[in-house]
Amino acid sequence: MPEFVWRAAQANGQLVEGRTEAAASAAVLRQLRERGLTPIRVDDVAAMPAESAVPGRRTRTRVDKSPVRAADVLTLTTELSIMLRAGLALDNALRVLIEMSHKPSVGALLGTILEDVKGGAPFSRALSAHRELFGDFYINMVRSGEASGQMSQVLERLVEHMERLRALRESVVSATLYPAILLGVAVISLVAMLGFVVPQFEQLFKDMGDALPLPTRIVMLLGQVFRSYGPVLLPVLVLVGWLLWRWMRSPAGRVKWQDWLLGLPVLGPLLLKYELTLFARSLGTLLGNGVPLLTALHIATETVGNVRLRQPLAKMAPMVKEGTRMVAAMQATQVFEPLAVNLVRVGEETGRIGPMMTELADILNRDVETGIKRALTLLEPILILVLGVLIAAIIVSILLGILSVNDLAQ
Repeated sequence: MPEFVWRAAQANGQLVEGRTEAAASAAVLRQLRERGLTPIRVDDVAAMPAESAVPGRRTRTRVDKSPVRAADVLTLTTELSIMLRAGLALDNALRVLIEMSHKPSVGALLGTILEDVKGGAPFSRALSAHRELFGDFYINMVRSGEASGQMSQVLERLVEHMERLRALRESVVSATLYPAILLGVAVISLVAMLGFVVPQFEQLFKDMGDALPLPTRIVMLLGQVFRSYGPVLLPVLVLVGWLLWRWMRSPAGRVKWQDWLLGLPVLGPLLLKYELTLFARSLGTLLGNGVPLLTALHIATETVGNVRLRQPLAKMAPMVKEGTRMVAAMQATQVFEPLAVNLVRVGEETGRIGPMMTELADILNRDVETGIKRALTLLEPILILVLGVLIAAIIVSILLGILSVNDLAQ
């Protein structure tokens, strides 16, 4: 019968480990729960390294000294949700997380939160001291869980929300990876041609002067410029890139850059739908957990990264506060499509605005993924064609020069 190594938490938060023979891991989980333990990990001994299979012995791992990141917040939220759902008290669950943490920065963060909770502060207030990490959305979701007494369910929805946003961002990043590689190959190819291939023919064309065809002379001139000023061009390009990055991070530069992106033919509509997806999913999740509409609108608006788009969305909360219907406030922004407006109209009539906003987020998410695939289908051959034309132009210009040399020799 297979043997399993397990790790579980007692009701007081203490961790216990052991080995159990069972037919499957599900049987081990059932036995641990019958003993009043909260399972944390169950591993098959046969699939583990020999050193790791010994209870109480931990394999040496490199200490991660990096600061707390969004992925760490997602991980601890997932683990905390599991422990609370299993019946562990909040302070005991936090102690288990601290003991399980292999990252000092995460352990220190959880230790500070635990001290605040032990001092009598609500969990949401303990998180508020680290607002830059958790954000208003996370904190208000936890506050709604405290008010409703459904903290584990709220944390589960938080995990689902963060997973969806992470998947959306990763799909966007993955979609831009291949075009970026193509662009890098194009740049490297041009550098190789101008820096190493073209100079090989300069001696051959040295005495021909104006007898060379115009394309050949242009390519030879580009090769000379690149060879003479190449060491200077790289620092200049780095400096220009740094200045451009600083300008884009300034308030005025950020607005102009985002305006330019929204105005692009294919990319602009995709960016708009991407930002509206963040807004709709945040608003739907908050409303689904009992957060008041005005508070949810303020928080959901802050999740939108585009400053120009955030301005009309920020007008919705004051309009709703003055008695305007949600549908009318959305129409006044002039950023939502008729489908979004109709979904919210149905939600208002049925009292289900939150589920309708979540449904809208799913629709927009699918539109973004489909639009990215279509844009890549168009962009990839264009990049390949441009790269081929540039390299072919250099080769043809050199061949024209060689043919002109042969003509003069005859």
